[in-house]
Amino acid sequence: MGLATFKGGIHPPDKKALAAGSSIAEAKPPTIIVVPLSQHAGAPCKPLVSVGQEVKKGEMIGEAGGFVSAPVHASVSGKVVAIAEFPNAMGRMVNSIVIENNGKEEWTALKDNPDYMSLSAEELKEKVKAAGIVGLGGAAFPTSVKLSPPKEKPISAVLINGAECEPYLTADYRLMLEKPVEIVEGLKILMKVLNVSKGYIGIENNKPDAVKIMTDAAKGAQGIEVIACEVKYPQGAEKMLIKAVVGREVPPRGLPMDVGVVVQNVGTALAVYEAARFGKPLIERVVTVTGDGISQPRNLMARVGAKISDLVAEAGGLKDGAVKIIAGGPMMGFAIASLDIPVTKGTSGILVMSGSEVEHSDEFGPCIRCGRCIEACAMGLQPFMLSILSEIGHYEEAKEYHLFDCFECGSCAYVCPAKRPIVQLVRLAKSMVKP
Repeated sequence: MGLATFKGGIHPPDKKALAAGSSIAEAKPPTIIVVPLSQHAGAPCKPLVSVGQEVKKGEMIGEAGGFVSAPVHASVSGKVVAIAEFPNAMGRMVNSIVIENNGKEEWTALKDNPDYMSLSAEELKEKVKAAGIVGLGGAAFPTSVKLSPPKEKPISAVLINGAECEPYLTADYRLMLEKPVEIVEGLKILMKVLNVSKGYIGIENNKPDAVKIMTDAAKGAQGIEVIACEVKYPQGAEKMLIKAVVGREVPPRGLPMDVGVVVQNVGTALAVYEAARFGKPLIERVVTVTGDGISQPRNLMARVGAKISDLVAEAGGLKDGAVKIIAGGPMMGFAIASLDIPVTKGTSGILVMSGSEVEHSDEFGPCIRCGRCIEACAMGLQPFMLSILSEIGHYEEAKEYHLFDCFECGSCAYVCPAKRPIVQLVRLAKSMVKP
């Protein structure tokens, strides 16, 4: 039997060996944190603190601003020294809370509840909501919303995304090696909240040790199955993973719940377990600091709000010849202009690229209609048409070519012989029209 997969996709060099052997290490507590009030999909948070106020680690400092939102918490104990706008990884100014660490590491009350599975589905969901958990694969969609599907969209399966198809990144891989039991427990909680009897864990087959460890951890867990997937980018995209693992095709403009599936990242599953058992809010996450431009590639458990410069320093600093720093991975991440950008719940990696890895030419040519982007597109779109229509300003017409079905994986741009900035042109078109 072949490995689970989907049509289309590409095979970029994965470059995971740089950090794959680095066990997760606790990053040093930052001296100061900048916690954006909007680091998730949906409405920004409303601040609950004022300048000069003392807060404890784990204390809620921003409440959810709507149904699609998630609260934020202090990742250190200390004093609020500012509430102002600061840039995020995409260059947008975001209202943020700045806290100066007092070094005491004083927690708000955490309570171990070994009998967490006896809680009702609603009680478990409330714990997830209160902890401010969002999707840790990058989209940062509030988890409590995913756990509240409308009655007309019954869920029959939960899928844990362990594919981690983005080159260089190894945060999820290390979590599966080091926290397999906790991840499986998180999946059990998600299954209980959604009242489903079937759970899957999808992992790319270039991680055979993770496949084995997760399979062993899931032994005896009723209804849970670990599926090895073909190594192909973007295998970790929700719609691709659902097709590969569950065999269901999400309709155009549709969501996973339209085919009865809820997808969560392995890091999200761990956070769900920690919230249900200990009441721990999401104040830290694993970040891969890697690339040929970093001295010591590592996987760090980093506090939300820590500066990227803190993590770069813990990874030995920049090498001579480092020319580009990306928040995330090389395919879907964002190049950043400053190391003062804070780590957010959605920060999966910090990639430092050397000059030899970066295409320096800003020039690109006209589309030659070679069709390579069509072959690569996992969504079955015509990326060349989207880029051409955007380039000439025909944004509304781009909608006729299913503009909003593109999730900007970058496969098209990767294979384009004319080096066209297809993803950037797609983003431009999206920004100019309504969905």
